Amino acid sequence: MSRESAKLGPVILSTPTDTRERALGILRTLVGRDDATFHDGQYEAIETLVDQRSRALVVQRTGWGKSAVYFVATLLLRREGAGPTILVSPLLALMRDQIAAASRAGVRAVAINSTNAHEWGDIQRMLAADEVDVLLVSPERLNNPTFREEQLPTLIGRIGMLVVDEAHCISDWGHDFRPDYRRLRDLIAQMPAGVPVLATTATANERVVVDVAEQLGGESVVTIRGPLARASLRLGVLRLPDSRTRLGWLLSHIDELPGSGIIYALTVSAAEDTARLLRDAGHNVRAYTGQTDTLEREESEGMLKRNEVKALVATSALGMGFDKPDLGFVLHLGAPSSPVAYYQQVGRAGRATDNADVLLLPGVEDEAIWQYFATASMPSEERATAVLSALEANGAALSTPALESRVDIRRTPLELLLKVLDVDGVVQRVKGGWIATGRAWTYDRERYDRISAERVSEQQHMVEYETTSGCRMEYLQRALDDDTAVPCGRCDNCAGAWYPTDVVASSAELASSSLDRVGVPLEPRAQWPTGADRLGVSVKGNIKPDERMLEGRALARLTDLGWGNTLRALFAPSALDAAASPALIAACTRVLGDWPWADRPVAVVSLPSVRHPLLVESIAAGLGSAGRLPRLASLDLAEGAPVSESGGNSAYRLGSVWTRFSVGTELRSQLAGLDGPILLVDDLADSRWTLTVAARQLRLAGASGVLPFVLALRA
Repeated sequence: MSRESAKLGPVILSTPTDTRERALGILRTLVGRDDATFHDGQYEAIETLVDQRSRALVVQRTGWGKSAVYFVATLLLRREGAGPTILVSPLLALMRDQIAAASRAGVRAVAINSTNAHEWGDIQRMLAADEVDVLLVSPERLNNPTFREEQLPTLIGRIGMLVVDEAHCISDWGHDFRPDYRRLRDLIAQMPAGVPVLATTATANERVVVDVAEQLGGESVVTIRGPLARASLRLGVLRLPDSRTRLGWLLSHIDELPGSGIIYALTVSAAEDTARLLRDAGHNVRAYTGQTDTLEREESEGMLKRNEVKALVATSALGMGFDKPDLGFVLHLGAPSSPVAYYQQVGRAGRATDNADVLLLPGVEDEAIWQYFATASMPSEERATAVLSALEANGAALSTPALESRVDIRRTPLELLLKVLDVDGVVQRVKGGWIATGRAWTYDRERYDRISAERVSEQQHMVEYETTSGCRMEYLQRALDDDTAVPCGRCDNCAGAWYPTDVVASSAELASSSLDRVGVPLEPRAQWPTGADRLGVSVKGNIKPDERMLEGRALARLTDLGWGNTLRALFAPSALDAAASPALIAACTRVLGDWPWADRPVAVVSLPSVRHPLLVESIAAGLGSAGRLPRLASLDLAEGAPVSESGGNSAYRLGSVWTRFSVGTELRSQLAGLDGPILLVDDLADSRWTLTVAARQLRLAGASGVLPFVLALRA
């Protein structure tokens, strides 16, 4: 069939028998085995796509072979004259694995993403020459103005099949909701009649299945759902009293874990600190987080696949789609916030092996961290209204930085809010930024309240998983509404604890030493934020070097495993202000002892604190006493200045503190007699604009340098 005839609609050139024989041949090429056969449901999905040209939702456990369905179907459709498959894939790591798998099957697959802009011209030429079988794109790429306006219309006109991988991301109820995925409903509506659509996921409960199926076409969608039990996995939960003991256990027994694997942590700092501790003890591991350089992440993935490291210590950035069939173990230091998310992560292990170990070491701090990272995917009415009003008032397109200067929302949550509003059709991304579409919009409070309540419920289900006396695999299956769930006979509740519970004393001591490590660099701000002049702050460009603070220090991050636990308790909303304990002051003193400053501070100044005056004053006094540094008068606090809550953007945060502090007569006189930098003490650093403005005031008043010290760094 010619390319032109393919645009007019499907022409079935084969019988079901022919399709099965040809599909089996492709499958055997894909897996490299002449005796390979289809798993239950695989051929049914292929038949739905190829012979019926219909829509299918496949919900099957990790390792079942979902990618085989779309690669086999793609080649069959291409042989009948269909255009290329568009595969929507959420992660770069997943795209890399999918391209490698496609190559093994003889499928010509290419990707358009943020890391390969230099290849886009060649890819467009290959598409024009019909030399591409599968084009992989991220859901965010679908809303790139150039791609959406110049490339997507042509692709839609000749698309052979649409595949939505990790389709649970479509749903508000999915554990990893991505607003851009909801655009797929509009994309499907634009496609020619008869183009097959496949959605795949391993982590969807019944609520998510219904939601995804509705967006794919409702009753016309064929749902193929299999049992989610993973016979290769041996699940266990080991409850230990604190981070010291958990890390001590890991140091004691990491070499006993089978093969190579993944150690998951809840925060970036926990992953990096754990990896450092293990490396210092002689274990070959690497950290892998969303903040890790892209090339380093690719290198780490390859090293794990080749068994060149014992483990990657990772956040959830290493999750969906990472494919190492012989991964021997998955261990969690701290629990994800839902059984569904946990099932997705442990599904990395044992995909092509008879046995793999999965162990959860929950932490007492888990629930606090879940709350700290509460989802930002749902807009507040106040913020959404502010964004719409700013866009409507401007008339022309506004870039994200320009919009950020008009609304008190930080860049990352602002970008997420814009995506949600874009999917709702009230804003649109165009060349040059964002515009309001003029469509009416009502805040769906009921929907967002339902989702928020459901996620709180999921957190409770995770606690129940940790404490259940029943089968753990059965619990996870039931959490995903798998009605085939039965006891596995392998987990620690079914067969008894299979893991050691002892902690070697020397390992516990090493873990304690690591957790007691103090001192996090606090980088100085070098530039004023864009748009500050709109808020009455007449500064822009670079901060003058003689008005900047010097590099400072924080005792720890709020998300740290060690001192982070103490600090989270101190800064909890319900915590009462009180003087610092001797242990806390001693830890702060150690930070000063390790601080490699060029010039030693000659005096101490504290920032006036509204929320924690006793805490700040006690820290300043303790550091002054330990360092034999004179205490100077505090900065004066102005009344009535606007205050931006945590989470506001840089321009608003600066505006809220610009006139808040001043140097009084006594402090100015004291500064005049000093020869050297001063130590500036505060409780918590978030945006760093409070410290930046206070340091500028002190520098303008005569201080030769300002070394900021805070108890906690928010991120």
